[in-house]
Amino acid sequence: MKALLIVHHSVTGGTLQMAQAAAAGASREPDVVVRLQTATASGAQALLAADGYLFACPESLAGMSGLMKDFFDRTYYAVLDRIQSRPYAILVCAGSDGSNAARQIERIATGWRLRSIAPALIVCTHAQTPETILAPKHIGASDLARCEELGATLAAGLTLGIF
Repeated sequence: MKALLIVHHSVTGGTLQMAQAAAAGASREPDVVVRLQTATASGAQALLAADGYLFACPESLAGMSGLMKDFFDRTYYAVLDRIQSRPYAILVCAGSDGSNAARQIERIATGWRLRSIAPALIVCTHAQTPETILAPKHIGASDLARCEELGATLAAGLTLGIF
């Protein structure tokens, strides 16, 4: 059995929907255990116990969310040189762009020497006012299908030994 860890943080529910869709896709692979954990509940032991990772967070002030950054701050040195070469992917729920949040996670993954299996999947909600930024999000079916496909791809690659 392989283990896929999906670490997520969500403020308005958009990222949670994306992470859950990825978990649903990954769960179709019978030889993969999928662990969906919040960034605040996850830690170094969960990273060490997993064979691959999916990191999911919202864009916040043109970067990754603070609680996702806290997850990386708490775990970075504890697993450094212990998880290299493992595969990962990124999900970002963005109001406008999301690329800087993805770049921040990519830089951390580079330091850990992880292997990206796909470009970051960024879903843009176009939320630009305080009201729309803070409002609960609804991620469309086509975007959720993309998240599900990414989860399925990562899980299948783990099973087949591609990643």
